[in-house]
Amino acid sequence: MRFVFAWSLGVLMAVGLTTAAAAQELQFPKTVAAGSALSVPTSGSGTATLYIVGPTQVLRRPVQLGENIVFERGQLANAGHYTAFLIGAATQAVDFDVTPEAQPSSISFLAKPSRLAVDLHDGISGVAYLFDIYRNLILKPLPVSFQLSGTASPVQVQKVDTRNGVAWVKMNSATRSGTAQFEADAGGVTEKRVIEQVPGDPCNLRMSARAAGDRIELQTDPVRDCSGNAVPDGTIISFTETYKGTESTVDAPLKRGVAKTNLPANKGAVITVAAGVVLGNEIRWQ
Repeated sequence: MRFVFAWSLGVLMAVGLTTAAAAQELQFPKTVAAGSALSVPTSGSGTATLYIVGPTQVLRRPVQLGENIVFERGQLANAGHYTAFLIGAATQAVDFDVTPEAQPSSISFLAKPSRLAVDLHDGISGVAYLFDIYRNLILKPLPVSFQLSGTASPVQVQKVDTRNGVAWVKMNSATRSGTAQFEADAGGVTEKRVIEQVPGDPCNLRMSARAAGDRIELQTDPVRDCSGNAVPDGTIISFTETYKGTESTVDAPLKRGVAKTNLPANKGAVITVAAGVVLGNEIRWQ
């Protein structure tokens, strides 16, 4: 069907454009706001057929020359470049553009990641796309306000103008763990996302030791990250004893903020503690 329509339209154009121009005239404006009502004057007499070809639609309607062609609100809603063909005693082609509305109706807001460690510089990314009521991307520069709040850290606000319909920012994660609210606002339209900020790697890891018969009881101090946030229970802490060229390692999960275990009480043994790649203090047992 599309091929037949294109072939027929091409034939009609070829015939019409080589025919002496009749008195018919089509007076489309150069630009039309998306979705707006429109009245297009015509001149001449008799009947003709109007075709409008756009990025996502093709319209066809009969025309009484000398009368206005009326488009109701919403009929020309998709932004882009259009061509109108008035085919009658002659063929006339007129180009025009449908432009997005000036004010946003919705925001497509992407925030990544949804979960990250605290105290990361530029760790959070936000990207906002502005659309009008007909879901056209608004290419005109518009201000977007980004705000990150909801933790003990000060509220972060950045204002950015869109470029080709897009605005983006980077934000720092807070120094305290907890849930933060990340939002983008443009022209009174707001979209919100939730960012979970969790403690970072353990910092200043320390353990203590005491004798218990032929065993050494080991226990960490409360484990926190470098910003003072309690590292979550379940985090694995590794205790390692080195004695006469051999090593014994016990992995113990944090419970209520501390990790505990026991190892053989070998005189001269060296005991270390670690959480992943983070090393703690060292104890030489005497």
